[in-house]
Amino acid sequence: MDARDISGFLKSCLSTVWRSAVIALWVVRELLRTAWSIARGPLILSLNIAAALIVLFEEWGWRPLSDLIAWLTRFAPVAVLERWIAGLPPYGALAVFAMPAVLIFPLKLLAVWLLANGHYATATFLFVGAKVVSTALVARIFLLTKPTLMRIPWFARAYDRFLPWKDALFARIRASAVWRYGRVVKARVGSRLARAWADVKPRVTDLWRNDIRPRLAELWFRWTGRELRLFGSERPRVPPPASETD
Repeated sequence: MDARDISGFLKSCLSTVWRSAVIALWVVRELLRTAWSIARGPLILSLNIAAALIVLFEEWGWRPLSDLIAWLTRFAPVAVLERWIAGLPPYGALAVFAMPAVLIFPLKLLAVWLLANGHYATATFLFVGAKVVSTALVARIFLLTKPTLMRIPWFARAYDRFLPWKDALFARIRASAVWRYGRVVKARVGSRLARAWADVKPRVTDLWRNDIRPRLAELWFRWTGRELRLFGSERPRVPPPASETD
């Protein structure tokens, strides 16, 4: 076999390999197209549901949780802490803004460990609770530090780019069938909860005023010797004992 035969054999092998590769790539492409055409609908639906849940949590979770933290400012220590956070310099405010996620991260790891060891209910409650607390703190801290954070150039640019994209995405989600159905479910659940609360509110109010509040005020007076004004009640005054000479 001379050099020409060897060269022809190699060219034939390379041509066969090339044709096989082209056929394989064509088959893979057609398989991917077929798989995408099948999975496209469910995948888009899943993404829409996930995005709708994010918007749902942003509108029905972020704001109420932030309002809940704001309600706590009626207590002096919380109000002082918020004033201190609002007065921080830009990067100090950024550190405080990121702190809730950092502090909650060990709890999430603990939830993963509990899940791996079969404690599904405990892991779920721990993870959800950590997420709710973290979201509440982040929401409130962002409202307090936003003017300061916007003084950081890169943060302001990122926020200005993110906000239009978020608004466009949320507009599409609010126009979707999943979102409209979620609004209907919210209205039904809210109506049922309102009726249930209207039924139990008198009993809860009576229990609070006539049992729980007086006991707490009495315990506070025993421990501190002061009236507990927070609960709107005062410890009944005990008249001094009568003198033996009376």
